[in-house]
Order: sequence, then structure tokens, then C-alpha cells
Amino acid sequence: MSSSSWLSALALTSGVLCTVPALANPVQGPSAPACLAPASWARTDTATPQRVDADGLLAAMAERAVVLLGEQHDDMDHHRWQLQTLATLHTLRPTMVIGFEMFPRRVQPVLDRWVAGELTEAEFLQQAEWGKVWSMPAELYLPLFHFARLNRIPMLALNIDAELTRRIADKGWDGVPEGEREGVGRPAAALPAYEDFLFEIHSQHAQMRMHGKDKARPARGDAAFRNFVESQLAWDRAMAEAMVAGRARHAAADGSLPLVVGIMGNGHVRHGHGVAHQLAALGEPSVGQLMPVEAATPCAELPAGLADAVFAVPALRQPPPPPPRLGVGLEDAEGGIRIAELTAGSLAERTGLRRGDLITEAAGAPVKRSGQLIGLIRRQPAGTWLPLQVMREGKAVEVVVRFPREAR
Repeated sequence: MSSSSWLSALALTSGVLCTVPALANPVQGPSAPACLAPASWARTDTATPQRVDADGLLAAMAERAVVLLGEQHDDMDHHRWQLQTLATLHTLRPTMVIGFEMFPRRVQPVLDRWVAGELTEAEFLQQAEWGKVWSMPAELYLPLFHFARLNRIPMLALNIDAELTRRIADKGWDGVPEGEREGVGRPAAALPAYEDFLFEIHSQHAQMRMHGKDKARPARGDAAFRNFVESQLAWDRAMAEAMVAGRARHAAADGSLPLVVGIMGNGHVRHGHGVAHQLAALGEPSVGQLMPVEAATPCAELPAGLADAVFAVPALRQPPPPPPRLGVGLEDAEGGIRIAELTAGSLAERTGLRRGDLITEAAGAPVKRSGQLIGLIRRQPAGTWLPLQVMREGKAVEVVVRFPREAR
């Protein structure tokens, strides 16, 4: 699989993976034949995906202990697919709980009150600290939350606080005292293929931070990479433990256990390297893994073992996006380009740029004229990053502008 397809729209925070797209929007051509029919399911346990009947597939998934539904966090169609799949699984197996990566476990009481109908939508989002714990618009997920409330399906908060993940990424697992790990047990070691995948992410992030500067390339033995791996494993382990515990907590009076459906990013699902691997280490191997992918995805980007099955999301025709805009007023100045005006709520403000900043470099190269920078911004593809260096109060500051992905 082409690494660029998986990594082009990655977002990392403090060295911690926070989202992995399902697959990038590929360009079709004679050398990249499509494998999928729009709005169909396909198995990926063979060299080439094979179309499969939805009824039989989902009936088999409903017999598992856990089913993981992947997503690209900012793609509304992925959440619509999740809702459709949840509804079918619930019809087949009404005794169900739904786990969400989006919530840290400390807000579990809020989820319980929401499902019980005790909170308004606004109260739920406020008390669950949505704006603090998850960076995506609530509108993407609200249909899933309402489905759980409407059907009185228990919701599980699967995640740990982002601060703990960052601390592990900074200090390693052993660098965080046991009493400060939120009860998470030591994760099972990473599978070699998962470590390869994480090293590719880590390397690309390191190269972006260097953006042309002469620094040593990252190595697998670097403490930064080893800590990064441990932070990802702790994340996967925490969600696996929460699902196992939540399933037991919601056992029926006769001892029968519910189906647990996990809603989480594709990076935790693909190839069974993440959460499924940790579930198996906890003694729960009965795990189904389903993912949404673009219907136009080439065969080469659908490797065997990607998931139990994938759903081909049809393309949605959209008008051409406008050229990227930062939302700043620029003026040429000695040594660079000064930000003279900054629009409130703009991409520039959200990125951390400030009025008065002097932009001296863009994409690792010096910039001296505002027209040069404007042209570079307007040529920037959606979903990519543009590193800038600015002088602020006499100090050089690095800022990375993350241009939004185009709507499909």
C-alpha cells in the first residue's frame, strides 16, 4: 500500500497520532483499476477484494463479541455509514453497547445520564467537555449519540485523557508512575507490521518539523520513536480494556453478554494491529473489523487483511473548493512579510499566528514578498500542511498551517 495514501491527511498533536484517514481520494487511471462497486461491501482477506452479501456479512458480525467500526473523523459519510451499520447490527442483536473513542473514561457518568434521557443535547455536550476532549464538530457524531439514547443502548467512554497520552509520548510508559496511568495495564507488544506503520508516521512528522533543516533522520531506536509507539499502544490498550469491562458490566441477568460496537479511527482498526491485538491479549479474540473506504480506491491500496470487510462509500459531487485562505492582511517588511491584520476565527488565528508576526520562511524556503506567499498558499492542496517560520518578539517560532480537506 502506498504510504502517502494513508499519511497525506494525518494530524499529529505533540507527537501523538490522532487520526488516520480511511484511504485518500485516489486518482484513477489505467494503472490503478478500481476494485469496488459504490455502496457495496467487499471482503479483504484475499489478494483482490471480493464483493460480499451485506446480509450474510452483518449477520456473521453480529455473532462476534466485539465489532470495530472505523472512520476518518472529519468525514460525515463515514459517520452515516456507521449509523447504518449500527442500526443493522442492533436489529440482529438488540443487546448491545456502543463504545466511543471520542470520550475519556472520566466522563462516563455523563454518557449514562444522556442515554437515560436526563440531559438536553447542549447539556450533554457541555458536561462531556466535547469542545475540550474532541476537536471535531459535534454535528458529525450527534446522530450516533441520538441513536444510542433513542434505543437506550449504553454508551461507553473508551479513551484516556489526551494529557496521559502526551506524557507517555514524552517520557515513555515507565516514565509515568503507575498510579497516574488511569488504571491502564501494560499493553501487549506491538506487532512488527504495526511498528513499521508507526515508524512511517513518526518519520514523516519528524521530516515535516525539520522542513529542510540539516538534522539527523529518525531511527527506530530513538527514544522519541519508542515513546511514540508506547503512547499508541497505551491508547489501544485503554480502549480494549474499556470494552471488555463495559461488556461485563452490562451482562444480562442470565449471564449472557452484549455485543460491543466500537466507534474509532481507522488507525486503531486497520489490519487488526491496534485495538483488536490488545483485545486478543486480554483473552477476547472474537473481534470483527469493518471500515469505510472511497469507492474509487485502487486495488493496490486495498491489501489483504485490511479489515474483515470494507464498505465502498460513493463519491459525492461537490463544487470546486475556493483557493485556501489564511484570513490575514499582509504587508512587505524588511526581512519578510508582516501580518498587519488577522481575521477573528480564521485559519491563521486557529493555527496560532498573531498580528505583528514577521513571516520569514514558508515550506523551508525564505519568503520576502507577500505576492510570493499568497501564490504559495493558493497552490497548497487541501488536506496538506504548510510549515512557516515567523519572528515574534525577537524569537523564531515555527507554525504549521493545516489546510482543511476538501468536502467530498
